[in-house]
Amino acid sequence: MVDTLARPGSILEETLAQIQNTLGSEFETITITRVVIGIFFTGVKLSDGSGGICFTPIKDIPEAVCCPSSARAMPYPRRFAGRSTADFTRHLPHAPPLKKAIGIAIVNALSESCRKRRPDLCAGMVTGADALESIPLPDEGYIVVVGALVPILKRLKNRGKSFGILELDLRTLKSDELPFTIPGERADAEIHRADMLVVTGTTLLNNTLESLLALARPGATIIVVGPTASMLPSAFFRRGVTVLGGDVVTNADALLDTIAEGGSGYHFFGKSAEKTTVFKPGTKGGWPLEETIRPYEENSHEMQIL
Repeated sequence: MVDTLARPGSILEETLAQIQNTLGSEFETITITRVVIGIFFTGVKLSDGSGGICFTPIKDIPEAVCCPSSARAMPYPRRFAGRSTADFTRHLPHAPPLKKAIGIAIVNALSESCRKRRPDLCAGMVTGADALESIPLPDEGYIVVVGALVPILKRLKNRGKSFGILELDLRTLKSDELPFTIPGERADAEIHRADMLVVTGTTLLNNTLESLLALARPGATIIVVGPTASMLPSAFFRRGVTVLGGDVVTNADALLDTIAEGGSGYHFFGKSAEKTTVFKPGTKGGWPLEETIRPYEENSHEMQIL
């Protein structure tokens, strides 16, 4: 029997249950105002003004190659506005790629709705800081990165110590990063021996995050980052995550306009969205946050986090 915490899709299910419990009757009445499916990100705006984003899983839509097959891949064109968020997020973990991306963007927006009503749900959240650029790295520990996360890979290369990368699409890596890639047959063992595990939030889209977290050894520092993981943190913390790095949408209309014009994180961070970092209770005190947490720098060209 699969451990409940390791069951694929259980983070989304647990987070949705928490959202429903927090919002109460409002959960059924909040509707979708606008949806934009961009090249890099998918975004939504809800009737209460909250916004949310998610990585657009273009590579996971093999049927989107011509008009007839693409029509099957694109859910509800011109029929989003006015739909209940509760209706759209039912059976979310098992939804096809694009519908799931929209659903996760909705979960992220609803999480912001909850934070507005219950700030204690994200106690200690730091806004304007990129977890990948600010979290201290262990001097000698072994670090595994899941995904082509540019800021942390740059820091690891400068650190000059051993680390590993798990990435299915090697085209996303630079030539000097390829030697650090981990073969698939060694993935489980390398994750289990890591002192620090840094995971892209896009693993929520393919239901692999729970199994990755279950492989981590007890006591490892686990960081999950990216706009896709911009939701309430408790389900992540229950599975061993130490730090959740996401984003809060500060201007939903401006963000959606940027996404609609092919914009990526370079174009909206620090403008219509801000980076956030949430620490698991009990772990924050041991890190020199006052020295390491830095605000987002608008001119940085290493900020594209998926």
